[in-house]
Amino acid sequence: MDSRPRIAVLGGTGKEGSGLALRWARAGFPVAIGSRDPERARHAAERLRAIVPLAELIGLANADAAAWGEVVVIAVPYEGHALILQALRDILARKLIIDVVVPLDPGNPRRYAPPPDGSATAEAQRILGPETPVVGAFHNISHFHLHDLDEIPECDVLVVGDHREAKARAIALAEAIGFTAYDAGPLANAPIIEGLTAVLIGLNIRYKGKGAGIRITGIRRKNG
Repeated sequence: MDSRPRIAVLGGTGKEGSGLALRWARAGFPVAIGSRDPERARHAAERLRAIVPLAELIGLANADAAAWGEVVVIAVPYEGHALILQALRDILARKLIIDVVVPLDPGNPRRYAPPPDGSATAEAQRILGPETPVVGAFHNISHFHLHDLDEIPECDVLVVGDHREAKARAIALAEAIGFTAYDAGPLANAPIIEGLTAVLIGLNIRYKGKGAGIRITGIRRKNG
């Protein structure tokens, strides 16, 4: 993998997507923010450039951002997840896809609501086909941590998928923005990782927090 691949974040105007875009841009990656509304994407890119003025940040329509990116991050609300993947299937073919989407119960975000495929990551892999590597990552990272550039993240990133090389690339991209990341196994584990998000939301609500996360213990830390 090139040390600085072009990264497109579809749904990059949202809290999670814009936080990832901000972190990668500050780390020196060329980043495109994608949106259904290209004007909204351009405004989002301008706001982030005000925080990291030397960053290479652009705002584009989702299809244009997907075509531009070498790595494409899916950060749209779940209700638009399958639609955008189906619409951009040919553009996304054979690129590294990092899916951060979590399907939650619209009436109760403390409940995980898995789709028929079992997880959003598995849904993406089915739609895009076996030749396009899809990994799930960043599901358990609060946008509060992503947007606070002064913070050294204490949360770990768990990466799942059936493509070993793709997981290694996603882990490297997570580590480039300050996280410790681990290969958490095959695509079949995605419901577990995605479902933890609902648990963390519940903890935030119950204990009046806003950035609950997970940390792996009992094994030697990769950056330790």
